[in-house]
Amino acid sequence: MPSSRRPNADPKKQAGHVVRALVKLYPTVHCALNHRNAFELLVATVLSAQCTDERVNKVTPALFARYPDSRSLAMADLTEVEKLVYQTGFFRAKARNLIALSEAIVANHGGEVPANLEALTALPGVGRKTANVVLGNAFAIASGVVVDTHVKRLSYRLGLTERTEPEVIERELNQLLPRKHWIDFSHRLIAHGRSLCDAQRPRCRECPLLDICPRQGLAVLAT
Repeated sequence: MPSSRRPNADPKKQAGHVVRALVKLYPTVHCALNHRNAFELLVATVLSAQCTDERVNKVTPALFARYPDSRSLAMADLTEVEKLVYQTGFFRAKARNLIALSEAIVANHGGEVPANLEALTALPGVGRKTANVVLGNAFAIASGVVVDTHVKRLSYRLGLTERTEPEVIERELNQLLPRKHWIDFSHRLIAHGRSLCDAQRPRCRECPLLDICPRQGLAVLAT
């Protein structure tokens, strides 16, 4: 049975409640993808599509040891790259995109990952989510809230959106949240999704956000 609790009538007020609660619960957050520079983060984020961060972190050390920068990856053998990224799934498409985006970075940006949303999204295999991850975590540029599966799910449950399209959710969150919170808000929601707000079995009774959460899409708690 759907929840009978309704979201706060004022979305900005609700967003403020959520931000304050998450900051208190997760005061220090960071990107879960291991990286040493913008190029490594870009590659890792491309590999993270339909794959866990944990698995990506197991694959990238060997990949970066063989191809440490865009110039080396641009010259890579496709079959070898496929073997190195095989465990992340969709390995053929990911390998092609990694080589192609490296070629574009070398040709158009002097071998350096551009710190610009338009330039990043022009690269093969790079959408807004990937670009926002790189800009926020490699360059400290708040270009938009990163909307992954955790952020999508929790934004709905917490009454911050009624939509399901990631780009629409991003626009709504960008409007609701102060820009200074855009980068870490995603990290905090992801941390909360992994620790308590599971997709199938959310631990609502243990959740410090229960009093402010309308629990959209979930059954009413038993009394």
